[in-house]
Amino acid sequence: MQFIDEAKIFVKAGDGGRGCVAFRREKFMPKGGPSGGDGGRGGDVVLVADPQLLTLLDFRYQQRYRAPRGQHGMGSDCNGKDGDDLIVPVPTGTVVRDAESAAELADLTEPGQRFVAARGGKGGRGNMHFATSTNQAPRHAEPGEPGAERTVVLVLKLLADVGLLGFPNVGKSTFIARVSRARPKIADYPFTTLTPHLGVVELSDQRSFVLADIPGLVEGAAAGVGLGTRFLKHVERTRALLHLVEISPDAGREPERDFDLLNAELRAYDPRLAERPQVVALNKIDLPDVRALFPEVQDRFARRGIALYVLSAVTGEGVAELLEQLWRIGVSSART
Repeated sequence: MQFIDEAKIFVKAGDGGRGCVAFRREKFMPKGGPSGGDGGRGGDVVLVADPQLLTLLDFRYQQRYRAPRGQHGMGSDCNGKDGDDLIVPVPTGTVVRDAESAAELADLTEPGQRFVAARGGKGGRGNMHFATSTNQAPRHAEPGEPGAERTVVLVLKLLADVGLLGFPNVGKSTFIARVSRARPKIADYPFTTLTPHLGVVELSDQRSFVLADIPGLVEGAAAGVGLGTRFLKHVERTRALLHLVEISPDAGREPERDFDLLNAELRAYDPRLAERPQVVALNKIDLPDVRALFPEVQDRFARRGIALYVLSAVTGEGVAELLEQLWRIGVSSART
């Protein structure tokens, strides 16, 4: 399934039905008077958060949504039927913004949460409402009000307990594939992951949490370098962050430098992100050179008051301990 996290759509609510001009024509009622009914209300366009949806892909193919109009009023005091609301499912975690002003209209973070994107027009009153002592046979009625219309931008921000950060090719995809059923593309070259991936991590005692692999973060991402801010927004809803680092002098990867650079990008995008609980883990401990240098790197992080975990996403070494720590700081504390 193609991952789409932004879409622009046009929504138009239904117009209200017009009121009716009618008079009673019944036996034994020679002066029955006006009997025009009211028009029905137009249907609303309602966005509803659906946890079964994971992408905004559908909105790339259908970009215009119109709710049905209200039925016109009828004679014999019969009102027109209201137009049905048009229910538009969107993924849970969707932010709705006005396309012109960029103002945030709604943030649908809970399953079943609703937002009326366009409200239907009111039905017009029939001529029976305009009868007076001096005008007992009014021959006019109200037209229905037009339904509201607007263009909105849908922005999907993933809902996850822990966000997985790291420079390209540090092993994020291999890690999330090991600890969950997510199956991202894995290869020995950078930027193999071009879309975020969600994985459910299952622990003992029926515990679980959602891990999000956030791709495309490089130096200057907050200013638009690489994939830029396109995926930084997916970090906003996470409760904790896991920094995956590696030792690779040939590729210019140095754990402390990479950790500081990614935190600088988080701070530049949103200062609150850098204050989230964070865990740092050195990957690829199965390589002899990495294992030999680990004590020195661990000591440098310890002098900064940062505990450095170690793991191998390939062999599974150290993974269980790391997941327990993520549960303690990012999930358990937030749920109690």
